Amino acid sequence: MNVANINLFKQKALKYASNFDACCCLDSNNYADPYSQYDCLIAFGVDNQITAHAGQAFAKLKSFYETNKTWMFGLFSYELKAETDGLKTSKTDHLNFPDLFFFVPQYLIALKGENVNVIIGNEEILENIKNLALNDVSLQSPIKIESKLTKETYVDIINSLQKHIARGDIYEINFCQEFFAANAEIDPLAVYHALNLLSPTPFSGFFKIFDKYILSATPERFLAKRGEKIISQPIKGTAKRSVNLEEDERIKDDLKNSVKEQAENVMIVDLVRNDLTKSAVKGSVRVDELFGIYTFPQVHQMISTISCELNPEVHFIDAIKNAFPMGSMTGAPKIKAMQLIDEYENGNRGAYSGSFGCISPDGDFDFNVIIRSILYNKTTKYLSFQVGGAITYVANAEQEYEECLLKASAIMKVLGDS
Repeated sequence: MNVANINLFKQKALKYASNFDACCCLDSNNYADPYSQYDCLIAFGVDNQITAHAGQAFAKLKSFYETNKTWMFGLFSYELKAETDGLKTSKTDHLNFPDLFFFVPQYLIALKGENVNVIIGNEEILENIKNLALNDVSLQSPIKIESKLTKETYVDIINSLQKHIARGDIYEINFCQEFFAANAEIDPLAVYHALNLLSPTPFSGFFKIFDKYILSATPERFLAKRGEKIISQPIKGTAKRSVNLEEDERIKDDLKNSVKEQAENVMIVDLVRNDLTKSAVKGSVRVDELFGIYTFPQVHQMISTISCELNPEVHFIDAIKNAFPMGSMTGAPKIKAMQLIDEYENGNRGAYSGSFGCISPDGDFDFNVIIRSILYNKTTKYLSFQVGGAITYVANAEQEYEECLLKASAIMKVLGDS
């Protein structure tokens, strides 16, 4: 079906979908992407589901896929590192997202250009969506956001981490800090629309898992599979935008030529190459693009693309497991970096720096990185978002702190605490 106003239809479809127990919207915001078949996917209603704790989660997902072999949408929490690398977190979890959750939808709508296609379910659902009234939605009163760290404590921690780097324990670490609000009452869908309007990104999404929500403006792809090709696109390197066009171009060029940012990026590229090697046909791992510069509403980012051919003896879900958690959110070497993350970060990451996305019936998949995202538990009214950055030996702690605030700016603005 062709739709004259695709954005209006998308908004109505997501409102309709959000009334179901589970729904997942994956929206490219019309960014050009050679690896995406659709501009937007909206899945809703639970035909079948799986929830699993770290331990046998990936094995259970593999069995779930082999039993169903249809479209499924789901979440990999960062806490699955307890399964992939034997690293458990002792910190309190205030959000309580499952370690792994996947569902087979009752309905799946795909949008491409001005065309809308029902992949799962009957066509009548489109009329129901078209006839849905959109009420004017006003955002809630400003939410008071608190930080788990003072600037002084953040700087002290970065200095401590740099001592680990100087000793050779690690080369790079992605250190994150949490911002939160207790007793927060929000309309998750209204907040997501506001965030997506302010900060449209190629891997944004709205994910409702019963009473828990992920409202994401992430620009980063974790891992995708197209045919026998596996693709990873880690982000390392951030620079603020300027309203002055000449200055903005200069900032962009400075990022492209920054030795510091390139050093951060190439360390993670090497880590990802190593992760993909575990699943690849020998000799097939390659760097398709190194230090690509991409522009988003608030920031310029340095993104590299690494790919490989999947070894036919490796199940695609094992390929996901072999690369998880993503190196851009850990550091290098990965295990030691994660141990230090658990030691120095004062919160539980949970779903943050995990991934959500979809698997198609033929075993292709696409998963993002959960950054620039609001996590919300509607029952406990706990709202959280985290921001971080790559810490290397030459990192400046005060500048890293300012970069965190830059990454948090869109969310702060949407929540009314800017």
